Amino acid sequence: MLAAVPYYYTATVDSSFAAGELLCHPFDEGKSRWHAFMRKALIYIPIVLSLVVLGAHFMRYGNSVGVIGSALLIVLLIVRRPWSARLVQVALLLGALEWVRTLYILVHVRVAQDQPFTRMIIILAVVAVVTFGSALLFQLSILRRHYRMTTNA
Repeated sequence: MLAAVPYYYTATVDSSFAAGELLCHPFDEGKSRWHAFMRKALIYIPIVLSLVVLGAHFMRYGNSVGVIGSALLIVLLIVRRPWSARLVQVALLLGALEWVRTLYILVHVRVAQDQPFTRMIIILAVVAVVTFGSALLFQLSILRRHYRMTTNA
């Protein structure tokens, strides 16, 4: 029967457990690669969802160019070049502006028709903020390394 191998903490020089350090197991060699993969995958979730929702918005208004563009931007995330990251980032920033423009137009339509609009403002404002935040995710070091973007400092 195999003896149980205890888990151990990675400790700093003064033997105190630093915040954010992972619980390690001696036989978990691929664990750090898995964590890096999952962290990157979790970062991509809001980016892809923002592009999908933006594509659905364009589809709702019959803009097939916007739908195809949103789909191509999702595919473009695979390309590991700085220009592809910047293109998606700019598209997300423009998408956030599109949500603000849509919010402005729909509020005026709702006010003119004397319909409630508070819930719509909250929903579209959250969508615009999430889309804007998705564009800012490209400034994280993990995505900067992934797309080989250098700092100009």
